[in-house]
Amino acid sequence: MPAYLIITAHIKDRDAFISGYGAAAGALVEQFGGKYVLRGPGAKLLEGDFGDGASMVISEWPDRDSAMRFWNSPEYAEVKKLRKNIADCQVLLIESPKINAENNG
Repeated sequence: MPAYLIITAHIKDRDAFISGYGAAAGALVEQFGGKYVLRGPGAKLLEGDFGDGASMVISEWPDRDSAMRFWNSPEYAEVKKLRKNIADCQVLLIESPKINAENNG
């Protein structure tokens, strides 16, 4: 089943974030078998208390184990340091079966 990493980020220095963390993390996502589904700023909070105006990033992975290999890798541990003090992040991992005409979810 595919898995998705869903990141909500309040970014304090967009240029530093994109040129440092964003570039390095993007290369690792691809290297570890993931792909971006969405990357964009300006989320509109409809309910809750975290995320208004935030950037959202959703990456798709072949399965939960693939996403966890990326997340727990020494390479990503180093890259995560690049966002320290420039972004506050909330990260979720969810696994979901593909929805088709016979399975409405």
